[in-house]
Amino acid sequence: MACVRERVEFDLDDPVLVEGLPGVGLVGKIATDHLVDQFDMTYVGSVDCEGLPEVAVYDEDDYTARPPVRIYADEERDLLALQADIPVNRVAAAEFAECVTDWVTDVGATPLYLSGFPTQEDDPSHVPEVFGVATGSGAEILTEHGIDTPPEQGVVGGPTGALVNRADTGDLDGVCVVVESDPQFPDPAASKQLLDKGIGPIADITIDTDTLVEQAEEIREQKEQLAERMQQASEEESSQAQPMRMFE
Repeated sequence: MACVRERVEFDLDDPVLVEGLPGVGLVGKIATDHLVDQFDMTYVGSVDCEGLPEVAVYDEDDYTARPPVRIYADEERDLLALQADIPVNRVAAAEFAECVTDWVTDVGATPLYLSGFPTQEDDPSHVPEVFGVATGSGAEILTEHGIDTPPEQGVVGGPTGALVNRADTGDLDGVCVVVESDPQFPDPAASKQLLDKGIGPIADITIDTDTLVEQAEEIREQKEQLAERMQQASEEESSQAQPMRMFE
């Protein structure tokens, strides 16, 4: 049975939860990792789910072993982050989405889901486009912050799609911000757009994203192994937005 295990008490008024599951371009993970690191967010809980790999992760210069899917909080900024170091497979996706969504509802958070839209763009000066979809009355949030509607009919797949679906069936006010991203490699430039155009305005926080560009190559190298695993995974395990025509 899936559950969110709170390990530290925290006090938030009207938080935004930023979801960072691995997906195409690792855009959501890179953006969420950046938030956790920049704001030195506090590890407050983990997601336990039968379909998730029973592994422990660790970091450099730190003895602490932690579960692969964790929740962080920043009381000063009224911010929550869902950080994952492994893909959520299709067996676990539905139970995982139900568990996380029930917890989000209990803490009164507005979920901000993140997804990449695979594109092949050869122009190095191209700035990745961002658009959004919503559940409940989340469209008001997107409109308020000038986030465009989708350019065509499409599908948000993978575990992020399961979270959006669950929010919709539960009539939870939420948004999913989608960015054009590299379908093969980690894409820090696309993650910067998510932070600048989506996360920052919606969560009402100021984020320094210059380092994502300055350290782009280093970030790609750090995330390359996970990106390779995501490429090998089925579409059900990789969070991404795709045009509906791909399913016709």
